Amino acid sequence: MSEIVLPMKKVSAETKSPKNLIIFSKPKVGKTTLLSELENCLILDLEDGTDYVDAIKIKAKSVEDIKAIGKAIKEANYPYQYVAVDTITALEEMCIPLAEDMYSKSSMGKNWFTEGKPKYGTILNMPNGAGYPWLREAFTKVVDYIKTWAPRVILVGHVKDIVLEKNGSEVNALDLDLTGKLKRITSSQSDAIGYLYRKGNKNILSFKTSDEISCGARPEHLRNQEVVLSELGEDNKIKISWNNIYID
Repeated sequence: MSEIVLPMKKVSAETKSPKNLIIFSKPKVGKTTLLSELENCLILDLEDGTDYVDAIKIKAKSVEDIKAIGKAIKEANYPYQYVAVDTITALEEMCIPLAEDMYSKSSMGKNWFTEGKPKYGTILNMPNGAGYPWLREAFTKVVDYIKTWAPRVILVGHVKDIVLEKNGSEVNALDLDLTGKLKRITSSQSDAIGYLYRKGNKNILSFKTSDEISCGARPEHLRNQEVVLSELGEDNKIKISWNNIYID
């Protein structure tokens, strides 16, 4: 190990913009259209959501497809500034076969494909939630791989309604649609989590933290802010800008 030099004063921030951004919303709000206007952003389409959008896009139907795409990106010397995974909700489902394969290679799962899978159907049906740690490991492995494709990665997710207890009453809240601990792990590894919603003729990405919506951001310019990403002008054309998200 080289000699360690301890810092004696504040070290400047490496970047002001989020390297790992999560955007979640209800369906048909316009996530894919917005991403299509982000310069040099490859959309990894896992749900056929880009069929009606002009974009830098490529489809994947399996983890094997994702591996092949990653190989091609490496061979092309990593040409993209951004990669957007649309959606991680679909990616979680896609990672189940990988989780089963990983489990089958462990000592406890060596009989999975001959005995376990015929009995349970999927690793997620194993007793006491025993299969979920393998799904989390598989999902994290794939996401970490995708993060090597570009300097900045956007994970796009669906929203799910949850019920929270507040002051003795039940409150409906909106959260990222991932399973259990996987949501917490994925969120903790992000720099910002924004909820996208439509208000009038605007699409707004909210980073405001509240009991009703699980959002937040580390970058100072996004912390507790709401950013207008698109607006329908008087000429009936949509004006889209990411300049208030990515500022450097």
